[in-house]
Amino acid sequence: MSFLQRRITEQNRRDSEQRDAVASNGNGSAVAAVAEPYEPPVPLKAEVRPEPVTEPIGIPEKRQLSPRLIQLRKQLRPKLLATLDEADQWSRGDAEKEALLTGRLKTILQKAGLHLTSEEFDDLQQALLDDLIGFGAIEPLVQNRSCSEIMVTGADMVFAEFKGKMQESSYVFDDEDHVQWTAQRIVRPLGRVFNRANPMVDARLPDGSRVHLVMPPSALKGTTITIRKFPSKPLTVEDLVRFGSFTREVAQFLEACIVSRLNIVVSGGTGSGKTTLLNVLSSFIPEDERIVTIEDAAEIQLTQRHVVGLETAPAIPGGDGETGRLTIRDLVKGSLRMRPDRIVVGECRGGEALDMLQAMNTGHDGSLTTVHANSPRDAVARLETLCLMAGMDLPVVVIRRQIAAAVDMIVQQARLKDGTRKIVQVSEVQGMEGDNITIQDIFAYRTPGFVGGGYSQVGGGLLEPTGFRPNFEDRLKEHGFKLGGSVFGAGNKFSK
Repeated sequence: MSFLQRRITEQNRRDSEQRDAVASNGNGSAVAAVAEPYEPPVPLKAEVRPEPVTEPIGIPEKRQLSPRLIQLRKQLRPKLLATLDEADQWSRGDAEKEALLTGRLKTILQKAGLHLTSEEFDDLQQALLDDLIGFGAIEPLVQNRSCSEIMVTGADMVFAEFKGKMQESSYVFDDEDHVQWTAQRIVRPLGRVFNRANPMVDARLPDGSRVHLVMPPSALKGTTITIRKFPSKPLTVEDLVRFGSFTREVAQFLEACIVSRLNIVVSGGTGSGKTTLLNVLSSFIPEDERIVTIEDAAEIQLTQRHVVGLETAPAIPGGDGETGRLTIRDLVKGSLRMRPDRIVVGECRGGEALDMLQAMNTGHDGSLTTVHANSPRDAVARLETLCLMAGMDLPVVVIRRQIAAAVDMIVQQARLKDGTRKIVQVSEVQGMEGDNITIQDIFAYRTPGFVGGGYSQVGGGLLEPTGFRPNFEDRLKEHGFKLGGSVFGAGNKFSK
């Protein structure tokens, strides 16, 4: 006997007992039958899914449906769709699609003879809509603009980041199948496959937010979903100046560097804000230039009109694992035949770094990319390592000369201890001195009383000029940028 049949039998028995009780005392029934004409009120999302408290104490109380509704939710999910991918392009908030699915839900419940209270129906309806046209249990966090990152560590553990601080949320998935349902809804519209043969996938949400997924057995606690959210409206340089990420003088300097076609590498750790900064720097590129962006998952949001966006592609499912596959390196090589004025690579993480350096050295000035590194010096070492991964068996000194000739400046981004994200170093790559690359800080983040090298790790400081003028200052002047001595800290206490 199926679950629905058992529920029908149990419900009929309860209804019979209730009718006997009503006949004996004359009271009206307290249970609302879904089979009767019923239009449930559509509650505001904030009422159904209250925003999480930003600073909970300990582990928050988890929000979960009753066991009965959990089982119904699981059984009804596929039954409400004509085909598995029918709702892949639908989104939460589309009143027409929500009404269509709600109508199907009422019909199925009516045919099955299942009776739910008004509250139960509302909970089940919202939960199914989240699963079918939203992103399951984490839909409220996806919609919450103050949430910048979502991390599903397992069905019963979801973390979220608010204002740079990580906290455990009150939202949970029903089980591993529920997490998998949401994961498949994310990757299916992109034509990507997430299964045992492809257990780790990079994807994105419709708004451009980056998604990374890993399934068991590699993910020991169950399927993990990590979402790096991006604002619906791209942040501007004015926004970052207002947030204190850098000063207006540094913004003026960075604009001059971009327009003057300097090759720039944005360096930083995970979650430090590299992609956001790359977006802002790219916004300085003149409108009359052709820009080619290359990414694993499209995140760069440019406002210029002449932009060619390229994204890596996985191999064709069921093939030999190579057919149809396009890597970052493939796209970098291909972009050179597209007559780009600028090449913007979302992140160099492999042999494509060598191709990127060669492009910078062969007439594609003004290119931008990011790397994972903790300092400008580490960024250079990281580029060396990535170039060695290209398999060209080049001597390290040759690679260093390529880097010194190609890269003009490294901008270091960091997330500080207080959760704020700031530019902490702007460094010029000055060239080779013997077999080593020389780097000079132009701006450095300092806090009052800080005397160490590098930059301060705590908040409350300022990105200040070091007093050194860059060697490429004449290049800025050629493009019409005559920056005053105060921008570079003439007479500054850091001057030497």
